[in-house]
Amino acid sequence: VEELQRADQQRRNLTADVAHELRTPLQIIQGNLEGVLDEVYEPTPEHLSATLDETRGLARLVDDLRTLSLAESGELSLVRERCNARELLEDVCTSFSGQAEAAGITLSAKTVADSEALTITADVGRLNQVLGNLVSNALRHTPTGGSVTLRVGPADDAVRITVSDTGEGIAAEDLPFVFDRFWRSDRSRSKLGGAGSGLGLAIVRQLVQAHGGEISVWSKPGQGTTFTIDLPSTAPNSLKKEA
Repeated sequence: VEELQRADQQRRNLTADVAHELRTPLQIIQGNLEGVLDEVYEPTPEHLSATLDETRGLARLVDDLRTLSLAESGELSLVRERCNARELLEDVCTSFSGQAEAAGITLSAKTVADSEALTITADVGRLNQVLGNLVSNALRHTPTGGSVTLRVGPADDAVRITVSDTGEGIAAEDLPFVFDRFWRSDRSRSKLGGAGSGLGLAIVRQLVQAHGGEISVWSKPGQGTTFTIDLPSTAPNSLKKEA
């Protein structure tokens, strides 16, 4: 009975959260279109572009909700292949190098083992999504002159990936909630990417778990934040050593 009550409450909370997230962009779209129809302002490219941006935000929210729903139900399709975790980190650093440079932040990737010891079987696209979310979030909350560092190395039977920054950090009372859906805090890292749907870290956790992995977070205000991901290693046993 308690489990059913808990599930019902989660469903109610999710419905309320989704309604809240949809309300603001829909109100903006409606207001912009009504303003054009009532000739309050001209349908300039600026007004139309703002309206289009809101529709894109809604599309991202719908995509995030679908991904999260499939992952939580165990129905998310993963295209698994053998890959090297070091190469994943290097690709992500390359993708965000321009953004980091523009923000005056040092972005780097470090490896603490031979490449063969970092072999995993995973959906490369989904792991890129995971790392991209974490790096984007780290850059968002790291001031100019700071750094974001990705590290990868073996840990027992796992490949351990960390994403660390020298940013503002997260308050201790907020840490237990950072992976919750739609959770918000001005001091937290719950807004990821441009959409700010509050689903980014929830999706990250579900994607990591879908790979049979685990994710955790350490942070202190003013001392930065580190996300740690452990993924099952497919390297030969002789190469599986703790980092």
